[in-house]
Amino acid sequence: MPATPHVGAFAIVPCNDLSAAIPFWARLGFARTGGDDGYVIVRGRGCEVHLTQAGNGPWRVPEHNPFGIFIRTPEVEAIAARVDDLIIRPGGVLRHREWGMYEVGINGPEGLLVRVGWPSELMRQSA
Repeated sequence: MPATPHVGAFAIVPCNDLSAAIPFWARLGFARTGGDDGYVIVRGRGCEVHLTQAGNGPWRVPEHNPFGIFIRTPEVEAIAARVDDLIIRPGGVLRHREWGMYEVGINGPEGLLVRVGWPSELMRQSA
């Protein structure tokens, strides 16, 4: 953990197979920075995500995972290139959306929806 923690809100994502989720997050550019056998903290691209072992109780992740996470970063294209085989097609392909975000939809571990995006206007300004 950094000497001075960052202020923010971070998603806690339940996983049926926590050890299998870690390599997925590494592909997105995140690294494990803390936790234990049942709870893992990953950081990358200015973000932090907490992963927790779902277990058999009420937080068990069903076949049709209801959870999702949005990563807001200007590095949308770089991330999309790293996980091209996981992009949700046809609807999740990298593009400017009508709600003003340049984003991509990614099929994460156990059907977790991972969307990565940055405001379209800021993408156009930097081009």
